Amino acid sequence: MADKSKRWDQTPIEAGVNRWFAYGVLFFLIAPLLVVIPLSFNAEPYFSFTDKMLTLQPDGFSLRWYRDIAENPQWLEAMRNSVIIGLCSTALATVLGTLAAMGLARSNMPFRDFFMALLISPLIVPIVISAAGMYFFYSTIGLAQTTLGIILAHTALGVPFVVITMTATLSGFDNNLIRASASLGADPVTTFFRVTLPLVAPGMISGALFAFAASFDEVVTVLFLGGPEQRTIPRQMWSGIREQISPTILAVATLLIVFSTLLLLTVEMLRRWNAPAKG
Repeated sequence: MADKSKRWDQTPIEAGVNRWFAYGVLFFLIAPLLVVIPLSFNAEPYFSFTDKMLTLQPDGFSLRWYRDIAENPQWLEAMRNSVIIGLCSTALATVLGTLAAMGLARSNMPFRDFFMALLISPLIVPIVISAAGMYFFYSTIGLAQTTLGIILAHTALGVPFVVITMTATLSGFDNNLIRASASLGADPVTTFFRVTLPLVAPGMISGALFAFAASFDEVVTVLFLGGPEQRTIPRQMWSGIREQISPTILAVATLLIVFSTLLLLTVEMLRRWNAPAKG
């Protein structure tokens, strides 16, 4: 066994090559962000670095595009719609995904693998196919071009994130705690809110954050299902690129980058919070 384990040990050169390869992939992924963020402070209405920016002159930088977000009613309406749709769809996805995950966590559930594959299918099926199917279905029941229709569509896209996160959380859950609660006379509802929920709350919140990020960033379903009154931030950015190119889009993109970074940091803190509980 010792000889077999030594075969998989990396030499210092191999470890260094792998490390620098990982750094290169990471740089390739974040390189676009390194361009978008400074360009959002461009004082001129260009999508390129000016001579004043390259020479770091103060008058080459400005917050005019961030002020344009606060003064433009279309961007404010898009933000309001994104927040409302994101919060509503996240609440529904969290409730439905948590209930589904609790059922899937039972080993005696019939057709468990089938239902698991069905619930996570929105992650596998191309989003344009899902959006087209939702459009034809919602058109027949009158939910196309409505806020409720987009909320339900985003709920369907957010449920897989909650199911996967909650299933992983419940895999380390000690069911003896539920039996102990029942033996002390607690009913199932009391057991859920007093025993189960506090222990799985970090996983539930993590799934909710992923569902909110998926809804906040989704543009394809909004293009299919949304009307003029259902413009969200991604759709407003899409329309701005096609109709009127403005560095305001770069400012919005920078704010979304900051928002996504905060979400990832929150998820990481929840993971570390949940680790001692699982241990």
